[in-house]
Amino acid sequence: MALTKVNRGGLNTGVSDSSNATFLTVDSSEQAVIKSEGGAVTTSVQQGLVKAWDHYDQKGDSGSTQVFDDFNISTVTDSAEGRSIHNFSNNMSNNYSSTTGIAIDNGTVNLFVSGPETTVSSSSIKVTCLTAGDTPDDPDGLMIMTCGDLA
Repeated sequence: MALTKVNRGGLNTGVSDSSNATFLTVDSSEQAVIKSEGGAVTTSVQQGLVKAWDHYDQKGDSGSTQVFDDFNISTVTDSAEGRSIHNFSNNMSNNYSSTTGIAIDNGTVNLFVSGPETTVSSSSIKVTCLTAGDTPDDPDGLMIMTCGDLA
């Protein structure tokens, strides 16, 4: 199945009326594929999406932690100073997901380090936030994103 341009009076797709361009296809495995800007390569929509993210305050105003917003995160556990475990609502298919993020404390960007500290898991990501002196520190704001294959 392919989605193509909408003719006159339809959506402004940036595809001229004289072309017969296909810009999104869904293959037999139900994977959505988009052509590159030049049309030479394709990319999988599912593979390119962030599978989990959250914005988390490990210090909290009343001494308790707080998740401001999230996607595919069921719970966050404050495991130690500067360390937290972010549990996925829907697990990854393997232990090879990739997480990135940033930690902010008192308006200063801290170094962000993600696990594995001891073990790798498809159901959670362990996060450590460090100061410039490599000391674990609870951040005022921690924003992380995880990419990988969902189970």
